[in-house]
Amino acid sequence: MKDRLIAAAFRARRNSYSPYSNLKVGAAVLTSGGKIFSSGNVENCCYALTICAERGALYHAVAAGERRFKVLAVTANTEEFISPCGACRQVIWELAGDIDIMMINRKKQTRTIPVAALYPVPYKRAAKKRLLKHHLKRRRK
Repeated sequence: MKDRLIAAAFRARRNSYSPYSNLKVGAAVLTSGGKIFSSGNVENCCYALTICAERGALYHAVAAGERRFKVLAVTANTEEFISPCGACRQVIWELAGDIDIMMINRKKQTRTIPVAALYPVPYKRAAKKRLLKHHLKRRRK
């Protein structure tokens, strides 16, 4: 499954639309049911309208009715590992909880880290405490 997830992230990276930064990013998310959804980053000249690959992959999965995720893989056209930006970390936390993030460099070397290590104090309103408990409980399973 790991190889399929990496391959999906690399394919998504090839489809990146990044004429402004030339940073081509691809992401793929694995659902609990074994499905893979992917996306490349899509830039816009009004940079705030850019969609990161990580959010694109999750939104793609959610739009297809998926709600439970195991791991999100992210790769870029760089030698270094790339990790999700702050906005992506918040979206990942809210939609997927403390899942693992597999960062993949251009050489297909991987480093995996849980979202909680990347984003130890997520934004949440008081009403979201129940959601936090749910995600943490799900992580322990």
